[in-house]
Amino acid sequence: MPDHTGYVAAAVAVSALVTWALRALPFAALAPLRASETLRYLSVYMPVGVMVILTVYTLRNVSLADAAPVGLALAATLGLHLWRRNAVLSVLGGTAIHVALASTVFSHS
Repeated sequence: MPDHTGYVAAAVAVSALVTWALRALPFAALAPLRASETLRYLSVYMPVGVMVILTVYTLRNVSLADAAPVGLALAATLGLHLWRRNAVLSVLGGTAIHVALASTVFSHS
């Protein structure tokens, strides 16, 4: 049986080097991005844009029968967020209100 120790050691060394380089790359690329004016602009306006897109995407197929619980839950989510500025509270509160309204008051028989 031939000795493959050198081949295995070289494969492990190359794998370790590639793994280390791939893990270090984001940190090396991060330094120039911190001074970027474009990144600063995106960090301010992108979260709002993403939330608007997700809201429109979510509401695109809401039927008229489901409009009341969805609308009330959306208003509650927006109100909670404007009041407390806490994303977790507003999402959980809006979700709880939607579930409660959709399963009880506005349930379809």
